[in-house]
Amino acid sequence: MDEIVKAALRKWPDVPHARGWLGLDARGHWYLRDEATQAAGPFPQSRGSRIEHGPLCAFIGRNYLCDTEGAWFFQNGPQRVYVELEAAPWVWRVDERFELQAHTGAPAQWRGAWLDEQGRLFLDTNLGLGLVHTQDMLLAAQALEQGRWTLNGELRFEELPARFNYRLSPAGIVDRWEQDARRSAPLRG
Repeated sequence: MDEIVKAALRKWPDVPHARGWLGLDARGHWYLRDEATQAAGPFPQSRGSRIEHGPLCAFIGRNYLCDTEGAWFFQNGPQRVYVELEAAPWVWRVDERFELQAHTGAPAQWRGAWLDEQGRLFLDTNLGLGLVHTQDMLLAAQALEQGRWTLNGELRFEELPARFNYRLSPAGIVDRWEQDARRSAPLRG
């Protein structure tokens, strides 16, 4: 996490969480989702505006974390901005040496591989579960064929979040936290 973000958290510790405003698609692209986009439907059916500013994407990536309930978020200064996921918290790029790099630029170490019912390849790593980028499927297939990676089996897409402890959407959790915060807040008047 960036030092400027840590300083903002110390200065303003009680900023409410945001949800619905940021999405991560299956190709590792971030999407900003304004109120009109959110009203048009859930992510990824209603994506919003793709964030293309390189330094902003890098900032989001450096401050991309997971809470104890498996919900992923971007710590934007003092505010936690929860992320709507299309497929998984990570999108893996594979290079010619079969090394993995996350959509955030972080290196990762392979631990296991699963196919879903659509034939998509998900890899478990030291960072967590992610989807192999569509452009790197040939390299991933070579890693499997050469025995560098082993296919653990097939899982239905709907089984992946529970098995690997992540949430595609934080909606229920954040709603519960907000209700708990309102109940425990002192009365003013």
